[in-house]
Amino acid sequence: MSQAVRHDAMRARNLALVLGEVGARGAVTRAALAEITGLTKTTVSKLVGDLIEGGLVVETGAVRDGERGRPGVEIRLSGRRVAALGLEVNVDYLSVCVVDLARTVRLRRTQAVDNRAAPPVDSIARLGDLAANVVDEVVEKGLRVVGGVLAVPGPVDRATGDVRNAPNLGWRDVPLASLLRHFPFPVRVENEANLAALGELWFGSGLPDFLHVSGEIGIGAGLVVRGRLFRGAHGFAGELGHVVVAPDGPQCRCGGRGCLEQYAGQDALLAAAGGVRGQLGVAQVAQRLREGDEKARDACERAAWALGVALSSAINLVDPGAIVLGGIYAPLFRWIGDVVGDTLRARLGQMRGTVPPVVVSRLGAEAAALGAAGQVIEQVMADPAALLHA
Repeated sequence: MSQAVRHDAMRARNLALVLGEVGARGAVTRAALAEITGLTKTTVSKLVGDLIEGGLVVETGAVRDGERGRPGVEIRLSGRRVAALGLEVNVDYLSVCVVDLARTVRLRRTQAVDNRAAPPVDSIARLGDLAANVVDEVVEKGLRVVGGVLAVPGPVDRATGDVRNAPNLGWRDVPLASLLRHFPFPVRVENEANLAALGELWFGSGLPDFLHVSGEIGIGAGLVVRGRLFRGAHGFAGELGHVVVAPDGPQCRCGGRGCLEQYAGQDALLAAAGGVRGQLGVAQVAQRLREGDEKARDACERAAWALGVALSSAINLVDPGAIVLGGIYAPLFRWIGDVVGDTLRARLGQMRGTVPPVVVSRLGAEAAALGAAGQVIEQVMADPAALLHA
């Protein structure tokens, strides 16, 4: 390895070290950075200068370090120039959000569309149009979108970007990464439930150990252990919607019978509440519940019981610190949370003594797109040199 290559590699590591400390501490002076990292003050000043020039950090004002010496200048992450794009294709909507490096959401757009009836190429084309309009808006505000991640409701081969099987979309072995090549920046593909869990970690509760349940037409789960996502051996962990709660239950799109999705998925819950697809939404169910509608209440209790049954198996297997209910379960939480908790205690209490708390996500259906944007931000934080050289 040549001296120049070694120097570039060391500089890249030091840039990531300094940027990481700024991000972790919120605000810090150059002198403090030198003390924390063990780098010389001259090296830190050069690195901070490069990060300022690249729009990743900004000087915010003078502070005094201790009793003696000249005041230092605090450095913070900058939300003025660099941004990430979070995208989502779900069964009945498309979503795009832009988050800046300081983790502030700068713009959100959601478009209702039935993607069950659309070929993948058409869904991605519509998403591309929506994303282009969003990017144009934030570029006018001085932001540069440096990358994106797309959330889809099904297992994804992370090496190829192929969607193996998304039964609620009707997608199987879709080379999704190749359909995203027309975007003007790199876009990776990830499972929606995993990204929703990361969204909860980075933008929501911040709990270090939890199982996040994404309630949509399909039901996925993402497990976070000590602040890191658990993917499983092949990256396909978390298919909670296809845990069997009643072996003789209704046929599922996955080919099995009695899956959780057939009792607690959005379509199943709305149908049980007396709705016809497209004519009754979750907001309407919540309104009926507030008015004391018995059919809506029974539908929610049935869904919550099934969810509790499936989660009891998950808890026995992975022992999460908490259960976080997101997606459609967030606006319905006041009617399902207690039933889920009671079901868990009835099934697990004798063996475990206590069960994990069941809490609501404040992110709701926005979690996956936020987690998608958050992944891009994490990549920038881990390797700012790659962005500065671009």
